[in-house]
Amino acid sequence: MIFRTQLIFLLLFFTVLTAHAAKTTGITRLGYAIQMGAFADVKNAERFTARLQADGIDAFYFRKDNGFYAVRFGDFPNKEKAQTAAKKLVAEHLIQSYYVARPNEVVFEQLKGPGWQKMPPDEIRKPLHPIQPVVPKEPAEKPVSKRVKDNRDMGAIAARTAERFVGIPYRWGGNNVVDGMDCSGFVRAVYNLCGLSIPRTSSDQFKAGDSVIKDDLKDGDLVFFGSSADKINHVGIYVGGGKFVHAPRQGEEIRITTVNEGYFEKRFVGARRYF
Repeated sequence: MIFRTQLIFLLLFFTVLTAHAAKTTGITRLGYAIQMGAFADVKNAERFTARLQADGIDAFYFRKDNGFYAVRFGDFPNKEKAQTAAKKLVAEHLIQSYYVARPNEVVFEQLKGPGWQKMPPDEIRKPLHPIQPVVPKEPAEKPVSKRVKDNRDMGAIAARTAERFVGIPYRWGGNNVVDGMDCSGFVRAVYNLCGLSIPRTSSDQFKAGDSVIKDDLKDGDLVFFGSSADKINHVGIYVGGGKFVHAPRQGEEIRITTVNEGYFEKRFVGARRYF
């Protein structure tokens, strides 16, 4: 019990530090994170994630290339602090093994499109949406962007990562889901897997990043919906072709929907770009 209390305090302490640092930009590079588990059943990954969330630990799960599910959590300033927290979980017999993910780590460098989970490995030939090389541009004379800079096409990576979740049932907010928490938890997890920490709620996510008009949407942009800019209640990740990936509501499968489809067309509020 002492170990658990210390662990929770440690995680919450670094969460507060991260939140404080993000107040000015809204977006920060993710520090070291702890990853564990090889769950064959998504329900087991969900239960373990819910157990961590019940203890105040901001955790999420995702499906790896081998078909198993892993759980990831934490945002630590260095590897030693991440290992200290992980060892406490081992001592409490909550986990048996773990992996410390380094900052700026992109989990899915080999990109695949929707439906890859159901294909035999030898049938996966190439990404559904190949990433085009990024051509450096001359710096323009304009205000400094609020986006985090990277020499990779991180928007495309975020979009393809989001597509990997399609068809997976999810409960992002545990037992205390508030309006819009599942959808914002989903996009936060995707960006986490791309090495970026973004705000927790959809309303705060809308306040960060660079504003993007609907006609200029690109892969990886976040699209927001609600009754007004002050009343955001849904968010998803744009994946090209006028479509976005999102968590519709608690317990439902992650899916792809058209931005200009009925309900969402009427309630589209705006979009933000983080990369």
